[in-house]
Amino acid sequence: MTITESEHSQKSPGAMDAYSTVVTSVAADLTPKVAALEVLHRQRNGQLRGGAGSAVVFTDDGFLLTNAHVVGNAEAGRLSFSDGSVVSFYVVGADALSDLAVIRTDGGTPPPVQLGDATELQVGQLVVAVGNPLGLAGSVTAGVVSGLGRSLPTRAGENVRVIDNVIQTDAALNPGNSGGALAISTGEVVGINTAVAGTGLGLAIPINTTTHQIVSTLMANGRVRRAYLGLAGSPAPLPPTLAAQRHQQSGLRVAQVVTGGPAAKGGVHADDLLVSAGESQVTSAQVLQRLMLADAIGRPITLTVLRNDVLVDIVVVPAELEGD
Repeated sequence: MTITESEHSQKSPGAMDAYSTVVTSVAADLTPKVAALEVLHRQRNGQLRGGAGSAVVFTDDGFLLTNAHVVGNAEAGRLSFSDGSVVSFYVVGADALSDLAVIRTDGGTPPPVQLGDATELQVGQLVVAVGNPLGLAGSVTAGVVSGLGRSLPTRAGENVRVIDNVIQTDAALNPGNSGGALAISTGEVVGINTAVAGTGLGLAIPINTTTHQIVSTLMANGRVRRAYLGLAGSPAPLPPTLAAQRHQQSGLRVAQVVTGGPAAKGGVHADDLLVSAGESQVTSAQVLQRLMLADAIGRPITLTVLRNDVLVDIVVVPAELEGD
């Protein structure tokens, strides 16, 4: 053994201990605050089917955060905590298009987690996942943020939406982890685990300003209202001259206009190149989606489109997106 190898062998345990100390500290803090969740879903044939996942205590008066797909169409269920206590819960509100749900128990809960800010994450940063995969309560895995800014398509009935800025991690996630916590080294929860993307990849809904708005709305109203234009498209480049004039490289090429929808009533045509909506440049469907919040319902908005090399302003009145 060389001197270098000897020195390395002496230093490695210390480095591993530091890593382990962080993970064990986060696990000790969060494990009591992440419950195993059980529900009964009613299927279309009328039969009941059991479902399971995780939920995170985020207030000191019994509210927990989980995934909408975990609670499904259930109205209530059961929570099991790591101290052996079992309490019932009811669903306060769920939003399939953000895959978030708020539930509440009148039984006692541990102190809440501290919510962090996913916008401050960096690729390569250590994260710890706490949940109840495969029915194994209080399971902890660790890894790194392996990607940021991912998009996750969600569906509610015929409505499709894309969740922006999803966190990608290589911390092992399995069925049952959904609704559990993704935390950084300080123990702050920065994501709600939602899906297994493939071998070695997991996804989490980020905790950010949008998430806080959705959660607050669910707590207050039980549902999230969204505006609807009734068009679909994909990014496309603006002509060079127009791009230089507007300091904008791309717009949204309209591929489909829903018959009878607000966009169709306003006069939007397939193959129009949508450049802006109100004062916002439109460079993707996600940009347009972020404008379609509850306060946009029934309020006229001017869409500027490029049609036959001419900019045309079209006034459209967004309608409320129907529930699933």
